[in-house]
Amino acid sequence: MSEKLKMRRVRNLNDLDVVSLVTKSDEYLSSLYPPESNHAEPLDVLVGTDSAFFAGYVDEQLVACGAVKLVEGDTTYGEIKRVYVDVEHRGKRLATAVMQHLEDYLLASGVRIVRLEAGPLQPEALSLYRKLGYTERGPFGAYKTDPLSVFMEKTLSYNSSTSITEHC
Repeated sequence: MSEKLKMRRVRNLNDLDVVSLVTKSDEYLSSLYPPESNHAEPLDVLVGTDSAFFAGYVDEQLVACGAVKLVEGDTTYGEIKRVYVDVEHRGKRLATAVMQHLEDYLLASGVRIVRLEAGPLQPEALSLYRKLGYTERGPFGAYKTDPLSVFMEKTLSYNSSTSITEHC
């Protein structure tokens, strides 16, 4: 069953519910990966000028989050970061909705190349990314080859239903 997810951009760290959800994400990743293979970006960076962090709500309850970091260089791309759905709300296609929102945000920002790093101990996430059209690639940016990292990329197209709302 898919619930209606409303995404809102987080611009500061005053929301304790957001900080709590990100802490749950941190705890989850720390239980899977050693510190040298954990590439979770700090929340204060993701609410900065070159990033956008979004919180997802169902009936005004915070249940999910995700972020994009804009990277400029030889190739401009957006990096997906911090996609997380609270345990009680998994299996409801909310991660798909978060990913769609992040991709729509990047398209609206003129960015068509999207990259991400995920771990092999998260098969559900990797399966989702593959279903959404992401393909494996080598390390990018400052990442190094790591057996606990899977690097993926997708080129976005404008023919999908770009639907950024006023909550951005």
